[in-house]
Amino acid sequence: MVDDELAELRRRKMEQMQRQAMDQQAMEDEAARQQQIDAQVRAALMEILEPEARERLNTIKLTRPEFAKAVEQQLVMLAQSGRVRQRITDEQLKALLAQLTPSKKEFKITRK
Repeated sequence: MVDDELAELRRRKMEQMQRQAMDQQAMEDEAARQQQIDAQVRAALMEILEPEARERLNTIKLTRPEFAKAVEQQLVMLAQSGRVRQRITDEQLKALLAQLTPSKKEFKITRK
């Protein structure tokens, strides 16, 4: 009876360890896949952006990472669809960023 309980505990522990190993492997695979995607995006951006534009995008990435990620994805999609014929300059990137940035409401407060 005690041997049966001990065997059951060992079996459960072994199953738990196997699940953890599979979960860890899945997480490692996902991290490797994400690194590969990031490398492809960086390579694509190197091809379609002038150095000044890349520098501006990297600066934006430091302050607003989510926004920069969205801009990067949009630039890569434009390049893949063939809409980008030449390298994007800093001025063109500024114009694109101005279009993508939501307009801020201006409040005017007057005191009487």
